[in-house]
Amino acid sequence: MRYEIPAPMLAKAVPAVPEPDSVAGGLSYEPKWDGFRGLIAFDGNAVEIGSRGAKPLTRYFPELVEACLRLLPEPCLLDGEIAVPTGSPGHRRLDWEALTQRIHPAASRVARLAAETPAMFIAYDLLARGDRDLQPAPFQTRRDELERLMSGLPHPLHLTRTTRDPDLARRWLDEFEGAGLDGVVAKPLTQAYAPNKRTMFKIKHARTADVVALGYRVHKSGSGLGSLLLGLYTADGRLHNVGAVSAFSNERRLELVDELAPLVETDAEGRAITGETDKSRFSAGKDVSFVRLRPERVLEVRYDQLEGARFRHTVQFERWRPDRDPRSCAFDQLEVVSAFDVDRVLA
Repeated sequence: MRYEIPAPMLAKAVPAVPEPDSVAGGLSYEPKWDGFRGLIAFDGNAVEIGSRGAKPLTRYFPELVEACLRLLPEPCLLDGEIAVPTGSPGHRRLDWEALTQRIHPAASRVARLAAETPAMFIAYDLLARGDRDLQPAPFQTRRDELERLMSGLPHPLHLTRTTRDPDLARRWLDEFEGAGLDGVVAKPLTQAYAPNKRTMFKIKHARTADVVALGYRVHKSGSGLGSLLLGLYTADGRLHNVGAVSAFSNERRLELVDELAPLVETDAEGRAITGETDKSRFSAGKDVSFVRLRPERVLEVRYDQLEGARFRHTVQFERWRPDRDPRSCAFDQLEVVSAFDVDRVLA
C-alpha cells in the first residue's frame, strides 16, 4: 500500500478566536504549533515525510522515521507538525533555531543533530487509515479516528489537544506562547480535508513596535529597495538588527531609495558604505550585503512574536514615525511573554 502525499490544508488569518456558531456545524480549536508542517505516510514497511512546500523531509529526521516504524500500529497518512523542544525539565519550549539547524546536506551532521536535538511529531489530522481514504470525511470523524489510532503512543509521537470551548482557546492563545507556540487554529467540524485551500482559521498575536531603519538591501531586480533592515537599541546602547520588512510595491521601492538617500552613510570619497547581515545555510549563494543608513528614521511595524533577539515571522510596515526619537526604540518596549513548559501543552 502506498499513499500519495497531498498538498496540506491551509488556514487564513482572522483577528480573534471565532465563536463556534460563526460556522455551520461548529468549530474545534487547537494550539498552533510553531514548527515544520509534516505529512507522514506509513505504508507498514517504510515512512515518508512530506512538507508544505513539497520538499521531502524524510532524510532530515531519521529519529522520527524510526519512531513511526516502531510505534504506529497500522498504515496511515498523518498531518501534523515537526518541532524540536529544548530546555531543562519543567522549563522546556519549542526551539525554532534548533529545528532549522536540522535541515543540513551532510548525513553525518543530520545523524549528530538527531541525537543532540531530537524532534517530535504532533499529529492533528488523519487523512488515511489502512486502505480507507478519510479526506472526504468531516473533520470530527477524522479526529475521532486519529484519537483511536494515536491513543497511548509515547514520545516522540503526540496527539494535539482540542477543545470546543472558545474561552479555553483564548486562554491557550495567551498561555501557550510562553512555550514557543504561535497561536490557535479553529477547524470547522463538518468540513472535509481540502488540500491547498484556506478553510481553517488561524489566530495569532498582533503587536506593534517602533524600530530604527538601519539599512536597506537593493531589490533582486537591481533597481529600488528590496528590504528595509530594522534595529532596536539594547540596554547598553548598541543598535541590534532584529529583522527586515519588504512588502512594498514596485513604485514605492523606487521612491524609498530617493527618500532614504540623505541618510546613506558614505566614506571619504562619497561612496555608500555597505555592510553584511549574518549568513546562514538559507542564505548560501545569496547577496546579504546592505546599504548602511544613519540611524535617524523611525518606523512602526506589526509583528507577532520575538525569537531570541529577532522578529520570528514576517514583519509588516505600519507607518513612519517622525515624532519618535530613534534612541527611544529599545527592546524594553516589547511585550515580555511569561514562560510556559511545552510538556504541559503536550500533557
